[in-house]
Amino acid sequence: MERMGMVIGIDPEKIPEYKRLHAEVWPEILEQISACNIRNYSIFLREPENLLFGYWEYHGEDFAADAAKMAADPMTQEWWDICMPIQKPLESRAEGEWWAMMEEVFHHD
Repeated sequence: MERMGMVIGIDPEKIPEYKRLHAEVWPEILEQISACNIRNYSIFLREPENLLFGYWEYHGEDFAADAAKMAADPMTQEWWDICMPIQKPLESRAEGEWWAMMEEVFHHD
């Protein structure tokens, strides 16, 4: 299992919409997340900086393949078409990233 964290900005005017969307996530999206070996997925909001922090635990063998599987899913693409305009990617993110991945520097069970 690999713990993964990521961060992205959010349009402050659209925070209520983002919260509503995530309070009512489509069942197909939740199924796809699970099918791609992602568990314990949470998104946190930090105001007034207007940052989203995402965390999940990856339980698969090939994250790149599972990420490609998710990206190819038509329902996921539709979900992203709704969510992505609300998000503001960090300028410092790596090439090819939407959410900026973070390095885990500490963990305690």
